Amino acid sequence: MIEPGGGIEGELLSTTGRPSRRWRWRAGLSGFVLLFLYATAALAPWIAPYQPGEQFRRSPNAPPMRLHVAAPSAWLAQGVLFVHPQRMVDSLRRRYEIDTTARVPLRFFARGHLLATADPKEHFFVLGSDALGRDLFSRLVYGARISLSVGVVGVLISLGVGTLVGVVAGYVGGRTDDVLMRLCEVMMALPAFYFLLALAAVIPPGLSSAQTFALIVVLMSFIRWAGFARVIRGMAASIRELEYVQAAQALGAGRARTIVRHVVPATLGYTIVAATLAIPGFILGESALSLLGLGIQEPSTSWGSLLKDANNLANLDKYPWILAPGVCIAVTTMAFNFLGDQLRDRLDPRAETRS
Repeated sequence: MIEPGGGIEGELLSTTGRPSRRWRWRAGLSGFVLLFLYATAALAPWIAPYQPGEQFRRSPNAPPMRLHVAAPSAWLAQGVLFVHPQRMVDSLRRRYEIDTTARVPLRFFARGHLLATADPKEHFFVLGSDALGRDLFSRLVYGARISLSVGVVGVLISLGVGTLVGVVAGYVGGRTDDVLMRLCEVMMALPAFYFLLALAAVIPPGLSSAQTFALIVVLMSFIRWAGFARVIRGMAASIRELEYVQAAQALGAGRARTIVRHVVPATLGYTIVAATLAIPGFILGESALSLLGLGIQEPSTSWGSLLKDANNLANLDKYPWILAPGVCIAVTTMAFNFLGDQLRDRLDPRAETRS
């Protein structure tokens, strides 16, 4: 007999079919990371030390500044943290020199920000700056608002449409089912990414950031709802044959009431898991469009638009910190995938019988 914990299966599943402690720990960490990211995006004006468009023309492509902890005796007078100022010594190659003999004290809750310099004339860059001298950390925090919101709003729209179409097709059946499923097949037959590029290319110029954001969300939701509808249609077709659903029909419940009270709640387990696993696709889609110049553009910022500078291998070699938005995208995607896998195992009714 194979003992729990032996081999790959023992690592992922316990003897009851539930995920192992290590897997639950990963899912818990993923949930914490996502909560932290969304809280950071919501509190962007307070957490970011600068506005996303604020420029420091004397510090283009400045490297990240290392945070230092002051001696406890200096905490009251100078603060807990400080950085060493840096100045450009080669404007052509954008080379900087750190002045270790001077300090720039940092204060918590200064000037309405979580962390800021004690002297407003001084500045610091936790993740460096871009070619225009804008603080990359501030732009990253503000960009999270768009990139993370695209996933949630897009999934809500696509799942809403997919659930409606799938439940109606599966429960009603007949010609309605045939028409709706043929429509889904047509949508699924389209090459999603290229179709999305074609639609995004016709977005008229001069739109506001809010209008561009809304159009991107609608376009991505438009090409993704069919997959959800196909799965939910099969679930609804099975659920309508269950005894409690037939009992509700026998007691006089109409189609709409039966669907809302019995069929839709029975699909919530799949819906929650599908939403969690689908959000990274929307984030990656927005990032790809913005990276290609068809999504969020200046002066607005998103993680995808921040990666434009990383297209140039020379810039990436000289200024590797500009790849920070890509790290955020990768971490967010992995966190959603880990959390979705955990939810799928917890909400799968067959998990109790797996061994």
